[in-house]
Amino acid sequence: MERLERCGRWLRAGLVAWRVRPRLPWLLLAIVLLGSALKDGGLVPETPMQNKRNLLNVYFVKVAWAWTFLLLLPFIGVTTYQFARSKFLYGPTKSVLIVLRRLSALLVGTAVWYVCTGLFMYVENLTGACSTSSELNEPRRLYANKQECHKDNGVWNGFDISGHCFLLSYCALMIVEEMSVLEGLSVDQNSRLRAVINGLFVALCFLTMIWVFMFLCTAVYFHDFSQKLLGVLIGLTAWYGTYKFWYLKPFSPGLPLPHIPSSSKKYNYSR
Repeated sequence: MERLERCGRWLRAGLVAWRVRPRLPWLLLAIVLLGSALKDGGLVPETPMQNKRNLLNVYFVKVAWAWTFLLLLPFIGVTTYQFARSKFLYGPTKSVLIVLRRLSALLVGTAVWYVCTGLFMYVENLTGACSTSSELNEPRRLYANKQECHKDNGVWNGFDISGHCFLLSYCALMIVEEMSVLEGLSVDQNSRLRAVINGLFVALCFLTMIWVFMFLCTAVYFHDFSQKLLGVLIGLTAWYGTYKFWYLKPFSPGLPLPHIPSSSKKYNYSR
């Protein structure tokens, strides 16, 4: 428990000292620009990360939204309930309603992921054509989409917007936004609840590090510059449109950290 507490304290101090929350969008854009320049200049060394079958890609990135959803679900639930009870002094029923409202941000995120990935596949099918190794005297077949092309062992050449750049940027930004609730949350220092929140916070921090690292790998090893840039811009737009615009409105999931006075005698996570 002491190691977890020290780790959580170090990570919280790092988030504040390095101003991760305001700087992360610019960092992601810089990674795309510099990573693409290194890739186009042939300056990237060969590493196992350029293999799409690497462990992080197969077991984490391919299911990035599932990892993000599963860790944010208990974190938002526990921290929001504690916030409502300790700061606003709401009863259990009112606190549960606030929790459900905040958890709807995960439903919004799921909708963003589903719509955007579907849009990316539509654009790739619309702009693509299939290249096969069939004989020249055979009649050329027209393929409707990428899946039909792959069934004939063909290669589909279309505009493939980087789903990795979109989803990893969106997940990382969403996690950092949700973790901001700790700036105003008060929890007894030696409580079991504090250990649970600490554990979830540390797990989310390491998950964010994985997302940023794999975002870097995508930038230096895969996709054309325009595909990566469009992917990250869509991710940034989804984040900005929700947390910086819609969630400020009354009829929305709301922000993780409401603007309230932070006076409390209990231990504050911002320390």
